[in-house]
Amino acid sequence: MAISYSSGIGRTKNSSIGIDRLRIDFDSNLRRWFGRNIGLWHSRRQYFFDEEKAINLEMYINVSKLNQHDSECESYRFNWWCEDEKDFFVKRPTYKSEGEIIARLEGHQLIRDSSYLSDSSGISNIRQVDEHELIFESNYDNWHVLEHTRLIDQDKFRSRTIYSWFNDELKIVENHHEMRIKNPN
Repeated sequence: MAISYSSGIGRTKNSSIGIDRLRIDFDSNLRRWFGRNIGLWHSRRQYFFDEEKAINLEMYINVSKLNQHDSECESYRFNWWCEDEKDFFVKRPTYKSEGEIIARLEGHQLIRDSSYLSDSSGISNIRQVDEHELIFESNYDNWHVLEHTRLIDQDKFRSRTIYSWFNDELKIVENHHEMRIKNPN
């Protein structure tokens, strides 16, 4: 497949080189965005389940980049834990009070070794809204998950809104306000 692009001299060329250039730009933007998320975050969350009242929960998330030999993709570790578990996790066993997910960025996809709502591996397709916001769309084990994540105020804060459908029925809506606690840079 060839792509048309302008050379800036008034002519349009068809070339597969244009595809490679666009992919490099897109990949480097995603890598830069993920790099901006590295560090420790305090996450204040609000969950809405079906007809229940909103539930508030506080968690911590640590995002780190893994060292690797393959320069084609980058891998990240996401660790999370909750210091005040309440009975949230007892009532909802699909949620875990602590855990780890290893994910690698390949092109416009995030490939996870497991998912948040199950132990199944998963692929998230990524759409970039602008330099500060990405949208992740995932499907696994009858779940369809749409997550909007936006970096705010020079990466001091993140806002995440997550919609989760199970068998085509909206089951969970989450709002997360996250504050950076530690930046390794």
